[in-house]
Amino acid sequence: MVHWRMIDRGIRDSLGEGALWSVRDNAVYWVDILAPALSRLSLADGAIERWDMPEPLGWVVEDATGGLIGGFQGGFARISLDPLAVRPIADPEPHLPGNRMNDGKADRHGAIWCGTMDMAERDACGSLYRLAPDGGWQVMDSGYLVPNGPAFSPCGRWFYHSDTARRTIYRFELSEAGIGGKQPFILFAEEDGYPDGMTTDSEGYLWVAHWDGGRISRFSPDGRLDRAIALPARRVTSICFAGEALDRLFVTSAATGLPPSDQDGALFELEAGVSGAKPGIYGG
Repeated sequence: MVHWRMIDRGIRDSLGEGALWSVRDNAVYWVDILAPALSRLSLADGAIERWDMPEPLGWVVEDATGGLIGGFQGGFARISLDPLAVRPIADPEPHLPGNRMNDGKADRHGAIWCGTMDMAERDACGSLYRLAPDGGWQVMDSGYLVPNGPAFSPCGRWFYHSDTARRTIYRFELSEAGIGGKQPFILFAEEDGYPDGMTTDSEGYLWVAHWDGGRISRFSPDGRLDRAIALPARRVTSICFAGEALDRLFVTSAATGLPPSDQDGALFELEAGVSGAKPGIYGG
């Protein structure tokens, strides 16, 4: 039986997302896209800090220069904390003011992969972007309703990305030059909910959060369900391995669209029984 605990912090996220382990800060970061806000949990003393953001924030990754890179509604920006400062880098979609960034991660080569989406979730005008360490960006794929969960296999061969609204996780072949060979990898049934945030562990298995499914699942490298772990939150959103041994699993959730409760929108910690991979850092 897998044990979990709910982190007591006196607040629930409207749309908790983007869980990130920071080796540098010995902390877990995550965003509340709709608040909008950025939170940090110190693993040294359990202290939690929260910063209000100027606009919807979909994700953060660590920057090699010491700060964070964030994916905002208005594009890429550098974030400094204490004191808070947000400095824009580039907006890849000035022609789509109704879009925002939704989920993103850095790869082992120092680039960021992230998706954009129509905030109204009506039009399939979202795209998958790659932000290179030199600050240049390019569209890698397009036609998404709700892009989610970039994840990389520890062997470096595979890239995973989903369209949540279509209940489909795709697998791509990954190289330094980009991605190719897009194929549907895992299809969620209606009773599974929708695939949201993802991560991989050291054994190459894919962990997926179930929006409207109340659980996280672990899938084998060939796409077979290995295990499912139920949680008391209905809308589970993202996952990250954290801690010195990368064996502590943190899970975010959302309260948006649900009746008030203590569990929906909470942050959880689980004993996964397996370790994760060290997260990438933006090389710019």
